[in-house]
Amino acid sequence: MSSRSAAAASVNGPGLLTIAVCLAAWELLIRGAAVQYAYLPAPSAIFGGLVELVSSGQLWADTAHTLLAVILGWGIAGVIGIALGVVMGISPAFRRYSLATVEVLRPMPGIAFVPVALLLFGFSLETELVVIVLPALWPVLINTIGGVANVHPRLFEVGATFRLTRAAIVRRLLIPAALPSILVGLRLSLTLALVLAIVAEMVGNPTGLGYAVVRDQQALRPAVMFADVIVIGVLGILLNQVLMQLTGLLFPAASGRLRDA
Repeated sequence: MSSRSAAAASVNGPGLLTIAVCLAAWELLIRGAAVQYAYLPAPSAIFGGLVELVSSGQLWADTAHTLLAVILGWGIAGVIGIALGVVMGISPAFRRYSLATVEVLRPMPGIAFVPVALLLFGFSLETELVVIVLPALWPVLINTIGGVANVHPRLFEVGATFRLTRAAIVRRLLIPAALPSILVGLRLSLTLALVLAIVAEMVGNPTGLGYAVVRDQQALRPAVMFADVIVIGVLGILLNQVLMQLTGLLFPAASGRLRDA
């Protein structure tokens, strides 16, 4: 199949049609006064708000800040989660003594760290990272532990046969074998990092797309506020697609499981 036909096949026609029908119904209900909410704009008004954001240049600055926070927080969580997950996966004793700590910390919401982060770092990018990293860490850590722990023990025998060191076995055999599970954790973590960045900007650091939603809501500009929300949704879709494409290019054998997650 050519790349053009593959791209055409990946387009969800029924899904796009459903969105179009919903938007048309929304527009008709607002214009026909069947739904009367003072601050619920029609899709056409939201599109005008989006044009206003783009032309003013504010959209690009807000998006750039949020994207930076997401990538940094996700990257830090990924590195820590993979490294700690590999150690916990290959060492049953270490896993036995540390898993209880993980289970205690994992349910804690990232938003609970906003007061602490504000006291330590004030209104800054570091505050956002504190809110993002810990919750975004758990999907990577848990999936890495499961992926490594479920690798067949014979893999170590294969490494010993080829006289590989333990570090080489982990790097060349163990991590590639657990890669599908690790990638699933990274995908889940990326979505969570975006959500947490938006929340942190709403209540902690007054900048980025999250603060833009609050700013336009307080300014009683509902059309622009809804446009901000749509931009956040589109950014999430684009981040997911970029991750999928990079995975397909770098790890084609593992991309199938990531796509199904």
